[in-house]
Amino acid sequence: MQSSSEIHHHERCRPVFPTENTGPADSDKGKVRRRVMGKSSAPQICRQQSFGRDIGHAAAETYLITRLSFDLLGYLGVGYRWITRLLALACYAILLMPGFLQVAYHYFFSPQVRRSIVYGDQPRNRLDLYIPPPTSAGLKPVVVFVTGGAWIIGYKAWGSLLGLQLAERDIIVACLDYRNFPQGTISDMVRDVSQGISFVCNNISAFGGDPNRIYLMGQSAGAHISSCALIEQAIKESRGERISWSASQIKAYFGLSGGYNLFNMVEHLHNRGLYRSIFLSIMEGEESFEQYSPGIRLKEPRVRKAASLLTHIVLFHGSEDYSIPCEASKTFAEALQGVEVKTDLIVYNGKTHTDLFLQDPLRGGKDELFDHIVSMIHANDSDGLSKDAVAPPRRRLVPEILLKLAGKVSPF
Repeated sequence: MQSSSEIHHHERCRPVFPTENTGPADSDKGKVRRRVMGKSSAPQICRQQSFGRDIGHAAAETYLITRLSFDLLGYLGVGYRWITRLLALACYAILLMPGFLQVAYHYFFSPQVRRSIVYGDQPRNRLDLYIPPPTSAGLKPVVVFVTGGAWIIGYKAWGSLLGLQLAERDIIVACLDYRNFPQGTISDMVRDVSQGISFVCNNISAFGGDPNRIYLMGQSAGAHISSCALIEQAIKESRGERISWSASQIKAYFGLSGGYNLFNMVEHLHNRGLYRSIFLSIMEGEESFEQYSPGIRLKEPRVRKAASLLTHIVLFHGSEDYSIPCEASKTFAEALQGVEVKTDLIVYNGKTHTDLFLQDPLRGGKDELFDHIVSMIHANDSDGLSKDAVAPPRRRLVPEILLKLAGKVSPF
């Protein structure tokens, strides 16, 4: 259910949904043919809310996050294992709170953040846009980011740290929200994410983004959902179906700490506390495992044609990731290479499930993962590369001792 502050904001930020579908015949591999939109059809760029509305929005966001947390507890139970995990999570969050508070302040009050833009007709069909400061002319590259959250507590604000830091490098970031379980199951999540990608592809130029330089990225469960959406779109495109966005329009896909084979994940996640019965409910039963296992689906003979439409795929994983072991990315990379998709696998020694996405960005300074993504996005942009060369190091948000303690108590 939406709060009054959300409804008021959404009415002023009404999107334009694609009314024409772009099939394979309408686009080339490296160049996207864009629809011509008149002034009346362009999405409105929202004005910043007043201070009072910002406070109201912050309260609504806090309520939603709290409700998601209780939803998770309700489905996982309150046994000894989850009481200890909850306590560990509370300690983890408290230790990182100095960084979280700074990120939250910018999220709610920065003029560069456009929150809760509507991209579809479902309650969670919202996205946040992180717009770079207007320091240079021209359209900017775009990253569409899908957050994780065990398919239960995913939320667009989880991507705020990444969005703010990439925006500092002249990159627009669109963080998608989507229905979580029990509000939706995996097919709903994939459908929502695909619709969000479609909105970005068809409307991002109105926000200063380049529709010919769109990158897709997912983390953890978000990596699973976004990879499913990308492969499903490639299959539709290969069959000549009418589509609202093209898989070949995505310049590269970045998968961070994702799981791509449900058959291999079910028992591991059960032992980690995401019980088999819940996992089966999320994934619509074991009969749907193959459909929502990108690493398996690529092996189907009828999907091989779709594989030729897939973009460059880069998979990142930590070697000490116990939430989703790095073997998940290794086997997916092998499946992709088996159908001749350009694929890179980068494993970071000693890194856990949250190191790459939280602790390292909060630490500031040099970050191999961040630098790798930025260098790929700016690879053919001499102006962007020159700015990256002189960009100041990212600011530390949390003292090192708190980061180390957080790593010790992390339940992930």
